[in-house]
Amino acid sequence: MERTSTHGLVATVTTDAADFEDFDELVRVYWPRVFRFALASLRDYDAAQTVAQDCFYKAHRSRPHFRGDSSLNTWLMQIAVNLVRDHLRNRRLQFWKRSEALDPAARWTPDGQLSPEASAVVREKVQEVWRAASGLSERQRTVFLLRFVEDMDLLEIAAATGMAEGTVKTHLFRALQAIREHLGGAK
Repeated sequence: MERTSTHGLVATVTTDAADFEDFDELVRVYWPRVFRFALASLRDYDAAQTVAQDCFYKAHRSRPHFRGDSSLNTWLMQIAVNLVRDHLRNRRLQFWKRSEALDPAARWTPDGQLSPEASAVVREKVQEVWRAASGLSERQRTVFLLRFVEDMDLLEIAAATGMAEGTVKTHLFRALQAIREHLGGAK
């Protein structure tokens, strides 16, 4: 199985049918990405764990139907996007409604490199972005998260969400515009 590193965090696996032979390895490689997306979307650790588990369960069950038209990453993220959508729809939760349940800045700020004052400023800015993101439409939030939390490119986002690339660009542009307006025009 051939692997290459992406940003040093997540390895990608080629889309050969043989990749499914070692499903444990597939889970090990892609779990962090699927879980991070679910956690950022749901802001609930237990729900994110459940979504990630369901994602790999569905992938395992559906692996004979995987045609290889997209990468494994794109296929798994598409499953995760659909599961998050279903979870939000079924529970009638609003995006990041329970912000007190998880402090995303604690996980995504630099690790001790900044002074306490600088860290507090970064945390405040990140919290303000999360608050701004809570006002986005479901599609805009999904595109925003896939682009900036998962660092997916536009074509990958389009494949994962089932949207056309132009639609992804439009949702991303509108999401960024809304967040900038919320932050007072900061660029």
